[in-house]
Amino acid sequence: MLTRRGLIATTAALPFAGAAYAQGSGPIRLACAGPMTGSNAAAGDQMKIGATQAVADFNARGGVLGRQLALEIADDACDPRQAVSVANQLAGRKVAMVAGHYCSGSSIPASKVYAEEGVLQISPASTNPRYTDDGAWNTFRVCGRDDQQGLIAGTYIAKNFRGKKVAILHDNQAYGKGLADETKKALNANGVTETLYAAYTPGERDYNALVSRLKGAGIEVMYIGGYYTEAGLILRQAKEQGMAVTMIGGDALVTKDFWQITGAAGEGSLMTFSADPRKRPSAAAVVASFKAKNIDPEGYVLYTYAAIEIWAAAAAKINSVDPKKVAEAMKAQGPWTTVLGPVSFDRKGDVTVPDYVFYVWKNGEYLEV
Repeated sequence: MLTRRGLIATTAALPFAGAAYAQGSGPIRLACAGPMTGSNAAAGDQMKIGATQAVADFNARGGVLGRQLALEIADDACDPRQAVSVANQLAGRKVAMVAGHYCSGSSIPASKVYAEEGVLQISPASTNPRYTDDGAWNTFRVCGRDDQQGLIAGTYIAKNFRGKKVAILHDNQAYGKGLADETKKALNANGVTETLYAAYTPGERDYNALVSRLKGAGIEVMYIGGYYTEAGLILRQAKEQGMAVTMIGGDALVTKDFWQITGAAGEGSLMTFSADPRKRPSAAAVVASFKAKNIDPEGYVLYTYAAIEIWAAAAAKINSVDPKKVAEAMKAQGPWTTVLGPVSFDRKGDVTVPDYVFYVWKNGEYLEV
């Protein structure tokens, strides 16, 4: 095992095989890259769980094209510079495909390294449009985009909270600001102007100064473009200051760690995410397998699983694990059968049918509205 600044070998990993994917012998090396440490580690853990199970399931069935899969878990801590370092390490180890990254701010710079080095990237979670808009042959995602998610959020706020004082907050990072800006755009297009638009600094523990500003402005609804740790702290501190405010966020809140931070203050909070994949018939067998291990495959577990499913199906269909050939097949030959249901990609590598819905937090659980 290397340190936080490197790669974490998993039990599925096999000894380094160089350019094995090109030679057609030895294990096929895959990676899952995301925040295994830091404030977003709960999301990284979801990805790791999904990737590890997918690799184990494929290996139990004989692997892909008769070869076993070897998985490495890479920690980027949602730091763009660390993500580039990780990408260079994974490219040097000749991985054929990366399921990752989580934060858009990591996926975007890492994708440039992967494109140059011949590595296919499928993100389970990065929603910033730039990831695929500016991407090359190698960028895919099995989630939706912020311009889709923000449209849903902004329209919902305009319809259901018209007349309320709304604040739009963001963390100045690729995911958070991108999502906040798309939500603001949709809100404004529906004839509603926010009372306050402001940034906060991620990684802090005390947001009472921001909360006092919100309270002074009479904010009744706050939309947060950012991750669950800061969103949870801001909400909890707002409620501690006596604010009667409804918090709305995006897909980064889809972890029970959000409730661990907010406690009862999180009751009634809303967030956008895709329709619950755990309830889809296509996921029933895999979900049952997770449940048998006392694992709830929430959040991005099944999205990461699906990323590896799609790569494996495309490789099997064209009888090759050459990353560029697999990427072209993924775009041209879908839909692909996955735990998420059928998935097809457009020429950018975006899914053709995003399905964002709203969830509400109640008694420590999130339920579809």
